Amino acid sequence: MASSTDKKPPATPAPRSIVPDANTFDPSLPASKSGAGASNTTTSSSDTQPNCPFCHISSTFPPYPPTSPPSPFPPSTSTSPQPQTFLLLSTPLLIAFLDIMPLSPGHLLLCPRRHAAKLTDVLPDEAAELGRYLRILSEAVTRATGIKDWNVVQNNGIAAAQVVEHMHFHIIPRPGLREAERFTSTMFGRGKREDLDEDEGEELARRVRGFVTEVVREEVEEERGLREKAKL
Repeated sequence: MASSTDKKPPATPAPRSIVPDANTFDPSLPASKSGAGASNTTTSSSDTQPNCPFCHISSTFPPYPPTSPPSPFPPSTSTSPQPQTFLLLSTPLLIAFLDIMPLSPGHLLLCPRRHAAKLTDVLPDEAAELGRYLRILSEAVTRATGIKDWNVVQNNGIAAAQVVEHMHFHIIPRPGLREAERFTSTMFGRGKREDLDEDEGEELARRVRGFVTEVVREEVEEERGLREKAKL
């Protein structure tokens, strides 16, 4: 009879996928449903506020797999007559775009597609996806701009300097002071912020989207490798 010391150790469970790939992503479902996890979260037009600019953006652009952006890509003028939107990411739960009055090159916003005024109004699935894509977008904008340092900022309420009452994160690259004469004052709360140049915005958004695709594909491959290793 085999002793307890002869028993095989339990198999290591395969890691749960944290990003959807083009083969599993279903635009009609939240991102956590398109992978291994299940969720009852859905979004609809009733989750938007008519006068919210971020809701207007989320209602304008449908979700697409981050590894397969649509081609041709929707123009930045799609949100007209409201300001242009330089879109970076559009999933069933989240949307990301460049700040049109950037504090530095690559300054972007990430928010839930559903209207949620503050962080405490965000649902668990949304919070999980925000955490995942904060990391992905940080890496993508770092590769796109070549700037290696950045801030992640999130404000809640008027007293905390929240301007748009739709919860959002700022990812703000921080170039060296000698490299950013144009942005030095605004980065530290002084000086006048300038509108993002249309041509610069289009090109930068294209680059960031490309690196989002690259980072997500790298993570999909890494997860696939971990699953294969766990089977051994």
